[in-house]
Amino acid sequence: MNLLQAPPLRPVRPAVRPAFRVLRLGAWFSVRIRPRAVLVSLALLAAILTVAVVTLTTGDYRIPVPDVVRALLGGGDPGTRFVVDSLRLPRLATGILVGLALGASGAVFQGVTRNPLGSPDVIGFGTGAASGAVAVLVLAHGGPGEVALGALAGGLTVATAVYLLALRGRGIQGFRLVLIGIGVTGMLTAFNQWMLTRASLNDALTAQIWLTGSLNSRGWQQAGPLALALLLLLPPLLLLGPRADQLELGDDSAHTLGLRVERTRLTLMALAVGLVASATAAAGPIGFVALAAPQISRRLTRSPGAGFGPAALTGALLVPLGDLAAQHVLSSELPVGVATGALGGVYLAFLLAAQWRSSR
Repeated sequence: MNLLQAPPLRPVRPAVRPAFRVLRLGAWFSVRIRPRAVLVSLALLAAILTVAVVTLTTGDYRIPVPDVVRALLGGGDPGTRFVVDSLRLPRLATGILVGLALGASGAVFQGVTRNPLGSPDVIGFGTGAASGAVAVLVLAHGGPGEVALGALAGGLTVATAVYLLALRGRGIQGFRLVLIGIGVTGMLTAFNQWMLTRASLNDALTAQIWLTGSLNSRGWQQAGPLALALLLLLPPLLLLGPRADQLELGDDSAHTLGLRVERTRLTLMALAVGLVASATAAAGPIGFVALAAPQISRRLTRSPGAGFGPAALTGALLVPLGDLAAQHVLSSELPVGVATGALGGVYLAFLLAAQWRSSR
């Protein structure tokens, strides 16, 4: 056959459908969307709504769903409005916001370190925030506002110290950051115990209850500042999601793609430290949520990327769900940190076993 008369070649269709689609919004802006991640996020939102309904209607004083809706809209009797608006709703809102912050921060640190153990409560950033808050409680006898500022200062100070210790040459290595963070966590835990032994009985009891991580007696004074912190920190973190995906390819590959690796890594870590410090200031150090939420969301979305949104929503489901279980399944008014710690320990053992099996 004459090549000049040959029919044009048809493009070869890929055998596997791409895991994402590109949504173009104008000539200069496009968004990459993973359909499965969107469906998982919608399912997580539905699960959060279900847990919220159960939380608002269940307790010593049971309230039907229509009465809860009327109370939220400003109607109903005064007793129902007090229970819903002043007791249950702020506690629920604090739990959801804390979960959002912990889930997103855990996804950042696990992506930066490229290690499933690289969560803020393992590498010391959450413990640093707790140390700052305990120091304010025990040494300065501060109130809720001072405790929040102490947690923020402690988290940022420890994060800066760990980053500088892990810095080698022009960048940091993930395993080095994890190892140094584990060592710093051990020292800070000992420091917290020392402060408790030097404190008065009342201060020591208050600090120990706070260190457990609890949503008991949490109100709008905790939920409001945390919501403001999320409004300031989450949007830029979500915008940096594609760059975080490039960062997980490795420093050399990210440099090849034109990414400023160290600046991106430092920006992501700063935003994540702000999130975990704000969450710790609001409810104390609630363990293992930042560790488990990103891993669960990755398994649900089957996505190799950072996935800050699904990880945040998974955390927003785990914290109120753990609080609901702590109140009505395990024991009355049991701190949520006990429930998440127990479940997180089991999940950590499963994660380590899976890593060991895959390395054989």
